[in-house]
Amino acid sequence: MINRTIAGFFRKEISQTLRDPRMRALVFIAPILQLLLFGYAISTEIRNIKLAVQYTPGDVLARRWEERAMHSRWFVSARTSGNDPFAWVHSGQADAVLVMPAGGLTRGVGRGGAKVQLLIDATNVVKAQAVERYVQMLLKEVLSEAFPSAQAPPVFAFDIRMLYNPAMVTSYFLVPGVMMMLLCLVTILLTSMSIVRERESGTFETLISAPLKNWEILVGKTLPFMVLGLVIVHLILVAAILIFGLPFRGPYWKFLLAGFMFVLTTVSIGTLISTIAKRQQQAMMATFLFLFPAIMLSGMMFPVENMPKALIGVAYLNPLKYMLTLLRNILLKGGDDWVFWTNLSALFIIAVVAVGVSFNRFRQSLN
Repeated sequence: MINRTIAGFFRKEISQTLRDPRMRALVFIAPILQLLLFGYAISTEIRNIKLAVQYTPGDVLARRWEERAMHSRWFVSARTSGNDPFAWVHSGQADAVLVMPAGGLTRGVGRGGAKVQLLIDATNVVKAQAVERYVQMLLKEVLSEAFPSAQAPPVFAFDIRMLYNPAMVTSYFLVPGVMMMLLCLVTILLTSMSIVRERESGTFETLISAPLKNWEILVGKTLPFMVLGLVIVHLILVAAILIFGLPFRGPYWKFLLAGFMFVLTTVSIGTLISTIAKRQQQAMMATFLFLFPAIMLSGMMFPVENMPKALIGVAYLNPLKYMLTLLRNILLKGGDDWVFWTNLSALFIIAVVAVGVSFNRFRQSLN
C-alpha cells in the first residue's frame, strides 16, 4: 500500500520542479545537449599538432618526412617567424619542432651517424607524449621505405627535449586547469545565488526602493565576490606551489592582471545568470550547465585542436580557454609576451561584452 503522505510529497516536489519551463529544459534537454557536445568534443586522439621542421633545402629524406607528416591526420604546418626553434615553441607558434642534422638527414643516415632533435612543448603532457610517438613512428616508416633492401631501418640517434616540463609531471599540466575551474565555479555560483537569494527573501525590493543608482547596486552586489575571487585564486596558487611543487616562472603582475580579468568575466556571467533564474535551485543548475561545457571546451583535459571545427569556433568564445592558456604560459613558460597579450586581449573583449550584457539585464530587472 502506498503511503499517502509520501505520495503527496512526491506529487508536490515533481509539480514544483517541472511546472517551470526553464526547469523542464534544464532537466530534460540540457543532459541531451551536453551528451552530444561531450561526445563530439572529447577525443583521446591528438590531432592538429602545430609542427615545424628545420632542415637544409637539399635534404630529400627530411622533405619526404615532412610531406608524410603533413598528410597524416596528426600534424599541421606551424606558421613561424625567425630561425630559432626554441623561440617557436616558447611563443606558441609551434607545439613541436623537428631539427634535422646539420648535414641533412639523407647524408647522416648514409654515414650511419644521423642525430635528429625533437623539441616538444610539454606544458600539455598528453599532447607531448603523443607527439613523441607520432614523430618516431613516421620517421621509422620513411627510413624503411627509403632503404627497402635493408633487414632493419637505419640506426639514428633521436634526441628528445621536453621543454617547460621535462619530468612530464602530470600535476603541472592539470593543476592550472583545476585552479581555473575552482575559481570559475566559486565566483559564478556565489554571485548568481546571492542575488537570487535577495529576490527570494524579498529584500531585493528594498534595494530597488532605496535611493541608490543602478550601477551602485550592481557594484555593491558584485565587488565583494570579485575580491573574494582574487583571494581564492591566490590561496589555490599557494596550495599548488606548496603541495604539488608547481613552478611560478612568470612575473606576478601578469598573473594578477589575468586573474582580475577572469574574475571580472565570471562575476559578470554569474550576474547574468541571476537575472534569468528565479530561484536558487535554478541558479545552481544554470551555473553547472555553463560550467561543464566550458571546462570541456577549455583544453583542460583534451586539446581544443582535436574538436570539430564548429566546436572550435565555440571554444574561442570561452573565457576559460584563454585563462587556462594564460595560467600555463605564466606558471610554466615564464609569461611569453605575445601569448600573454593576445590571450589577455581576447579575455578583455569577452569581459567587456559580459559586463555590458549583465549590466543591461540587471538594470532591466531593477526597473
